Amino acid sequence: WITTSELAAQTTSDSTFARQKWKVGAKVVPGSIVRGANGRDISFVATDGEKQLKVVYNQAPPDTFSDSADVILTGRVMPDGTFKASELLAKCASRFEVAAPDSADPKYRSTPGYKSAVKVGK
Repeated sequence: WITTSELAAQTTSDSTFARQKWKVGAKVVPGSIVRGANGRDISFVATDGEKQLKVVYNQAPPDTFSDSADVILTGRVMPDGTFKASELLAKCASRFEVAAPDSADPKYRSTPGYKSAVKVGK
């Protein structure tokens, strides 16, 4: 999967990337979740700590979906820049243990979210 910053960079540099299916890893921005009247449709903002991405999802979200949840989204970028997710996975924080700071994939170590998480964990 890629980050929201990587997705933004890819779709800005080549518009054909927007038509492709992507897996994006991010965190739900607190206070951004809006639920539709039908109880199924939701929209929210996801971020990697640098770039924000407006997301729409037209199915019932998993029980673990909430503010600040780590999510993996599968979907496509729409012409207006919104990410239309066809799949939404939300990590359950209580089922994960803190990993060693140097165990993360090197490409994520430079993101602000990773840097702040490592500071908190020390």
